[in-house]
Amino acid sequence: METVQHYIDGARTSGESARTADVFDPSTGQVARQVVLGTRGDLDRAVAAARAAFPKWAETPPLTRARLMFRLRDLVERRANELAAIVTAEHGKVLSDAVGEITRGMEVIEFATAAPELLKGEITEQVARGIDAYTVRQPLGVVAGITPFNFPVMVPLWMAPMAIATGNCFILKPSERDPSAALFLADLFAEAGFPTGVFQVVQGDKDIVNAILEHPDIKAVSFVGSTPIARHIYATGTAHGKRVQALGGAKNHAIIMPDADLPKAVDALMGAAYGSAGERCMALSVAVAVGSAADPLVEALAPRVRGLKIGPGTDAESEMGPLVTAQHRDKVVSFIDSGEAEGATVVVDGRGLRLQGYEGGYYVGGTLFDHVTPDMTIYQQEIFGPVLAVVRAPDFASALNLINEHEFGNGTAIFTQDGDVARTFVHGVQAGMVGVNVPIPVPMAFHSFGGWKNSLFGDHHMHGPEGVRFFTKLKAVTTRWPTGVKTGAEFVMPTLG
Repeated sequence: METVQHYIDGARTSGESARTADVFDPSTGQVARQVVLGTRGDLDRAVAAARAAFPKWAETPPLTRARLMFRLRDLVERRANELAAIVTAEHGKVLSDAVGEITRGMEVIEFATAAPELLKGEITEQVARGIDAYTVRQPLGVVAGITPFNFPVMVPLWMAPMAIATGNCFILKPSERDPSAALFLADLFAEAGFPTGVFQVVQGDKDIVNAILEHPDIKAVSFVGSTPIARHIYATGTAHGKRVQALGGAKNHAIIMPDADLPKAVDALMGAAYGSAGERCMALSVAVAVGSAADPLVEALAPRVRGLKIGPGTDAESEMGPLVTAQHRDKVVSFIDSGEAEGATVVVDGRGLRLQGYEGGYYVGGTLFDHVTPDMTIYQQEIFGPVLAVVRAPDFASALNLINEHEFGNGTAIFTQDGDVARTFVHGVQAGMVGVNVPIPVPMAFHSFGGWKNSLFGDHHMHGPEGVRFFTKLKAVTTRWPTGVKTGAEFVMPTLG
């Protein structure tokens, strides 16, 4: 059986561990391959290669780094269909969605090609007589990314190009559930001409995660995943002196106002709630129907949810594929069970779905709840599956308050034709990413991605200008040349006056 390996010091290797994990085809439930689970020794070798590469890479002109990013971008675009097929085979999302994921990743590579501009500092002449001041941004050293199963290409590309373009050497720890795309990316980085040690992949499970967080030579860690793990990543990493950005969970609400364009709002909810089987941190999992919008919204959604075309991601007719593992499928089903037990109305029930020829696949049908209340488990917790909960609110103020009182503040949206209501929402909502008649408001690569409250631990959002700041340290320089130096010692606080 094929074994998915590490990529360390310029070569694929199985490393020193005898442990492996099964990688499944979610559409059939069959084991497709195995992935090696690395050791601290494997990580040490990757860090040693990165440390060896770092001095020369850090001294490489930003323009040279940018030109390599251009090559990488062209390679990813040229091989996008192959990469998408790998994603679909191990994650289960439909091919068109996998291609979209790769496109969003390429946008960050494109942003990183602007390294010469992004790394420019500031200068002030004559801050005092004969004295100039300027700032520069310099790389941190060896940095790491720990990425989730739901975006095995996009999220690594949100991290690695930013880290590498700014002069760091990057180690990727992908999800062990769908690890093959990371190796494909490693091959593309090598083909683009990046030096050995600049981009590496160490496969593994929680043992490697903890090794990364504790390793003294890894200076920064970027993470995307669930909130409990994000909290652990942040606490452990910072306790070991690292810079950490840890993006956690979400419970994204969409307010549907009575004046919303209902057909367009329903279209938006269908894609945002059920695309990728709901396995997106930006999925809209709660629709807050305001006043008279509630009954028409549920009546319009129900037949659309029942009519979802569900099947393997390789089928061009499929709108939604399977969940990633049997364990995750069972967890999603348990959430549906709890919603029913706690009194929510099950309008469309996706439990028990079996597809002919794919009986072993990890499928859950689209599920729609109505009359969900804030005290219910399905409202409070992130389900990460094809489940949409409709909450009824009497007015806009109540709907906004629901969002602001939730522990998560990742993304949110409002559907309305009233500009004043939309402006009030944008100004007052406690969330990091906001859409107005846009269901999944993921910022473009030249802006930054991240949530508020328990959706983000750390001071920096991901990619965009915040990504540059996260992967660099600021140095301020003040200069005065001998002709301007006064004679004699000065014992007062220098004021540069």
